[in-house]
Amino acid sequence: MTHAHLAGFPVVIAADAAWGEMDSFRHLNNVVYFRHFENARVEYLRRVGWFDLMDTAGIGPIVSSTQARFRRPVKWPDRLLIGARVITIGPDRVTLEHRIVSTALDELATEGQAVVVCYDYRQGKKTALPFELRERIDQLEKGERPA
Repeated sequence: MTHAHLAGFPVVIAADAAWGEMDSFRHLNNVVYFRHFENARVEYLRRVGWFDLMDTAGIGPIVSSTQARFRRPVKWPDRLLIGARVITIGPDRVTLEHRIVSTALDELATEGQAVVVCYDYRQGKKTALPFELRERIDQLEKGERPA
């Protein structure tokens, strides 16, 4: 699954637009785009082992903000390619870029970002991003399989 608009995205998933996701304007409802972003983001976080870290240490991701820019309306039927990549890493957070490509239009349909904070669920507060997680993100972004 590659597309020019998704070059450099280490995680790309595919999803079909569903008939029931359309709104009264006959295109996908805005909230659906955020669900697709979420699915790609969750796959990214799974690949770098963040959910394993949550199980063992109680340190997991929590979204602090998200946004989207809608470029082209997506209509049913369509096959979507959804990409996720980290564009910045801070002491306690990462910013992911998301893109959704419509294969029916062969165009970029939507782009956005999400800020994901490292959160200690046992103590109920944000915490520093563990070094091992930073390493795995770097590996995935380089096209390597995280250790």
